[in-house]
Amino acid sequence: MIAIIIGLIVALIVIVVVVSSIQQHKEKLEAEKRIKVAKQKAVIDESEDLIFNLANLPNNPNIVNILNRRSLNAAKTMQELMPEVKGIKKRVQELQSRLKASEDLANNQASVEEHFTLPDNEQQLVGILQCIKKLRAVLKSEQNKGALDAQTFTAEDQRLATMQLKINIESLVKRGTQAFNKEMLGSARQYFEKALQSLASSTVKNDYVTTRQSDISQQLEEITDALKHTNAKDAAKKAKSEENELDLLFQPKKKW
Repeated sequence: MIAIIIGLIVALIVIVVVVSSIQQHKEKLEAEKRIKVAKQKAVIDESEDLIFNLANLPNNPNIVNILNRRSLNAAKTMQELMPEVKGIKKRVQELQSRLKASEDLANNQASVEEHFTLPDNEQQLVGILQCIKKLRAVLKSEQNKGALDAQTFTAEDQRLATMQLKINIESLVKRGTQAFNKEMLGSARQYFEKALQSLASSTVKNDYVTTRQSDISQQLEEITDALKHTNAKDAAKKAKSEENELDLLFQPKKKW
């Protein structure tokens, strides 16, 4: 009898341990699912933010199309992981419709090189550059996942790299010109030299780079000539001042 009771107790303990292990394993799987779902949600949020910020850049329907497809893929993954998530089915349908619309737009409206006006607000300029950097990182990530073919990646990344270079160069040229107009020649030369160095080290090689290198080199020559002229004037002024001091020192003393 005692042996039976002990056996039942042991069996009960084993059952409790097994049930507890199953429950812990189930909770672990659910936690992992939630983490994966949260990551996909973050992908969708990031894509939405980037699409919103594209309003500050020249029109590019291909990028919008890529971001919409990225959001849709993330939503589908969420649906597979946790189909019971409220509203996920409707969200997938919305993103499917949005992707279809952006695909039609991308097929009928090619990306064009638009004149880009630099914002006067420094914070806005930084925001635009950050947006471009994030877009390039997203494109690379999509290519690595196999969601973006190499040809499309290369074309769009090159377009963004060119835009990023233009913003950097035009910003430096703008600052250099402002410094030159204020006769801050040393600062102006530093801005133009930095712009020229950025052009030389850039992987982007096109007509813009060639033209800008020529323009900036010419501007640097003008600054160099202006500096020489300024230095000559300063030297002459200093020599005149020293001459006056010597004349004053050695002039005949007045008799009272």
